[in-house]
Amino acid sequence: MKKAGLSIIGAAFILQAVSMSASAAHEIQSNSPIYEKKIVNIAHRGASGYAPEHTMPAYQLGEGMKGDYIEIDLQMTKDGRLIAMHDERVDRTTNGTGLVKDLTLGEIKKLDAGSWFNEKYPQLAKKKYEGLVVPTLEEVFKKFGRKSNYYIETKSPEVYPGMEEALLKVLKDYKMVDSKGHTKNVLIQSFSRESLLRVHDLNPKLPLVQLFSYKNQATITENELQSIKRYAIGVGPNFNMVDGTYVKMVRTHGLQFHPYTVNERADMKKALEWGATGLFTNYPDVFNEVLKEYKHNHDLNKEKR
Repeated sequence: MKKAGLSIIGAAFILQAVSMSASAAHEIQSNSPIYEKKIVNIAHRGASGYAPEHTMPAYQLGEGMKGDYIEIDLQMTKDGRLIAMHDERVDRTTNGTGLVKDLTLGEIKKLDAGSWFNEKYPQLAKKKYEGLVVPTLEEVFKKFGRKSNYYIETKSPEVYPGMEEALLKVLKDYKMVDSKGHTKNVLIQSFSRESLLRVHDLNPKLPLVQLFSYKNQATITENELQSIKRYAIGVGPNFNMVDGTYVKMVRTHGLQFHPYTVNERADMKKALEWGATGLFTNYPDVFNEVLKEYKHNHDLNKEKR
């Protein structure tokens, strides 16, 4: 009888834990941000197919091309400021050299973040790209405000202790989260599970996306997906390594699927047919065209049934 009683109590605890986990997941998603309502078009580093990545013109172009989200990769300066930059080094996208963590914001602000693009892509070169500066996260928020949507990545968080706390402080300062911790226009992504769990601990109501970089054909297990669901609302793998089976697994578990970086029309169409709920692209204008065509064909097929 004691064993039976213990079993019942144990089962009750398990049911309670499952219920609490489901309740937390519902609370995260009940805020109904844009990703729940439509297939989202994420301007990868801004409209980086047309302008220098992670600069104001690239972000403005992304908005002008009806991208749903401005994607921002974060690095942290020596003096603890969050800047928009993909690499840990400034070498590739500025005329400077060195690690971001070894440079102050003042030093980074002296760098030219646009001329490299003109040199690499002369057919897209514009005079106004010369001398562009690296923006801080605060500057992006000041420029685009709370009417825009932001897809923010904690990049190399292991290099920058306190990055998550700094990010949440800026979100709070610029009222990107309300008094209860909810947001209507921010998604936070990372390849680092530890970083996402840290954000989740600081504010369990923020929607998070677990990124993956697969070197071989992607697979994902039931256990992995169940684990991800405890803290995130979706996954973002490299598109060239996934297939329809992978997407179906993700979607069956109620997770969003936002692959990166999808620049070819045929791949965009394939992602939609597999069930992607959004994607990262350097060409948000092209994806909007593909999406419009896809929806038109989808509606026609429904009428024929």
